[in-house]
Amino acid sequence: MRVIASSLRKGNIVEIDGKLGVVMAAESIHPGKGTPVTQLDVRRISDGVKVSLRFKTTDQVERAFVEDRKHQFMYQDSDGFHFMNMESYDQVAVPADIIGDQTAYLQPEMEVTISLHEGVAVAIELPPKAVLEVVETEPTMKGQTASSSYKPALLSNGVRTTVPPFVTTGTKIVVMTADGSYVERAKD
Repeated sequence: MRVIASSLRKGNIVEIDGKLGVVMAAESIHPGKGTPVTQLDVRRISDGVKVSLRFKTTDQVERAFVEDRKHQFMYQDSDGFHFMNMESYDQVAVPADIIGDQTAYLQPEMEVTISLHEGVAVAIELPPKAVLEVVETEPTMKGQTASSSYKPALLSNGVRTTVPPFVTTGTKIVVMTADGSYVERAKD
């Protein structure tokens, strides 16, 4: 299916020179003079090579047909990360390079959306938020106000983030899976 380049977004699957690629970043540039362009950073699925492409915003690009299906994370081994389709109970192994930096946020039984192209996993989308425990942080300083500053913290998945002063070691918090930023204290 052909679409205009400016309509592409992160996570879309495109076909460039007969090879499939996942859009990692898409930016529309509108210079004061000249033709507006769309800059795409694409990771080829076959070999993992990242390429930067530039199109006029009105150029047609071939968008590949993918099926988005809900899966549940089961386990990880040398073959990759294993997920189960919630409807058919079929299992899918997803290589680590497709998941990328998001591996730190994968938790047992977490529901994710996997994009399949002709039965092969090409992209994965995690829920926007995850609950994690703070395993290490600085103690609260007396007289420090809640809105003044954030302090560094180490989460149970090994990711470092910043948290408000009232958060202590052992507290469960909600973080964004996209960047690991603090959202709120988890409700038990």
